Amino acid sequence: MAATTHTVTNQVPPLVGYDVFAADRALSEAVERHIEPGVLPVAREELSTLGQSAGSVQAQAWGAQANEQPPVLRTHDRYGNRIDEVEFHPSWHRLLGHAVSAGLTDAWGRPAGHVRRAAGFLVWTQAEAGHGCPLSMTHAAVPALRTDPLLAAEWEPLLTSYVYEEGLRTPTRKAGVLFGMGMTEKQGGTDVRSNTTRAEPVSGEGEYLLTGHKWFCSAPMSDGFLVLAQAPGGLTCFLVPRVLPDGSRNVFAIQRLKDKLGNKSNASSEVEFDGTWARRVGEEGRGVRTIIEMVAATRLDCVVGSAALMRQAVAQATHHSTHRSAFGGLLIDKPLMRNVLADLALESEAATVLAMRLASAYDTDTEEERAFLRIAVPAAKYWVTKRCTPVVGEALECLGGNGYVEESGMPRLLREAPLNSIWEGSGNVQALDVLRALQREPQALDAFLREVGKARGADHRLDAAIKDLLTELADLEGIEARARRLVERMALVLQGSLLVRWAPPEVSDAFCASRLGGDWGTAFGTLPHSLDLASVVARARPVAE
Repeated sequence: MAATTHTVTNQVPPLVGYDVFAADRALSEAVERHIEPGVLPVAREELSTLGQSAGSVQAQAWGAQANEQPPVLRTHDRYGNRIDEVEFHPSWHRLLGHAVSAGLTDAWGRPAGHVRRAAGFLVWTQAEAGHGCPLSMTHAAVPALRTDPLLAAEWEPLLTSYVYEEGLRTPTRKAGVLFGMGMTEKQGGTDVRSNTTRAEPVSGEGEYLLTGHKWFCSAPMSDGFLVLAQAPGGLTCFLVPRVLPDGSRNVFAIQRLKDKLGNKSNASSEVEFDGTWARRVGEEGRGVRTIIEMVAATRLDCVVGSAALMRQAVAQATHHSTHRSAFGGLLIDKPLMRNVLADLALESEAATVLAMRLASAYDTDTEEERAFLRIAVPAAKYWVTKRCTPVVGEALECLGGNGYVEESGMPRLLREAPLNSIWEGSGNVQALDVLRALQREPQALDAFLREVGKARGADHRLDAAIKDLLTELADLEGIEARARRLVERMALVLQGSLLVRWAPPEVSDAFCASRLGGDWGTAFGTLPHSLDLASVVARARPVAE
């Protein structure tokens, strides 16, 4: 065929060869803001190094390969022996190895550890989101294990290691391990107190044998799992290792891998316990209280992970519009496209600023900040994860038909987008969790209102929204039925407060006018035309070097 029929014009170069961290102004500014000066140079350097890796051709290839060739379950070896192993593409291991070596499972013991890790998680999972699951659970297992000093002393150095070793071996013979979690059972995932998995004590101190089934167990090739089971004293938390201290395999029968909408690179499974050896974590009957800190930490990662997906979607949309021409000019210069891009950029920046504020609260770790997190984490988890899917869908549309093609990477982002809204409790669970905090922990509401109040007087639309929120909080009639409405408003007011304090005026002005002032439509691209939208878009656009 004649080459003249295939002259390629007006196609956008791939967004590669750039520093994902440095190109994200909202994120880099948050790191500057929340990390003390003595630690900042080291943190900035490590995040820039990770950002350059995340924006490389190699990392993007790893992400595509890990999803195009998803994990495969091997229940038996060639001789018929039960092995219950999951085989991953080598790129999955490369992604995990790079993440672990960058400290993405180490937040609890280093200066500004949570902000550094959250920023790194936001940067690196833009290359591939699926492997974020074992990273998140490994990181989040630490506070639960700390309820038992002996277990913490044994496992924490391995969980926070910077060395990734694939394969199942005795944990003491590995330089680093990964953890998973198993709470959901066949009868339902939210009401864990109805779990039927049994735990029977045996002669060893704190040792039990488990019998039952877990309906969702992600990353089943992890070295250990925190699970809930019914002990004689009630629902209790347990540590289940895949390999026992003597080197033999624990009973951990993987029944099947889930065929999911997205998150294809990550193996999610059903597992059967039948005399499975476990060690008790915390006291009998206090399983929820023991594991709740792990749940809170993974909920924060849902917020960070959604912010990462939104940021990558906005980066792709603004990059495409910078290079694509239509009707005599670049898309980014067209007023209507600029409105759409600016609207998406506002949502992305608000998510990032909120996620990093929550991470900083973990680092500060005062009574005030702990009370703030009690409401702010479920409220942020509710709202930010819900906004992810429409943001990614609109960003895909900015690329037109090219965005609907797998090679663009946008379909993978869109399939991934709903996950964080479901994982660790869907929207209703988060909204009701906020209500419980409001009703049982008045200090949590006080801390939330003090945080929001730090921006009072800076924007009249924010002030009006705070006043309206106080009115809603004072009316308890029908509170459960309107919990989503209330929590949405709380999240928006919190985001508005943070942006008014820390974002450029053009960003906070547009956010307050639309999200709080009501000057907005029901679709993206309906911002008031009088705003400085060009500056908002320019701030969001990544620059590939």
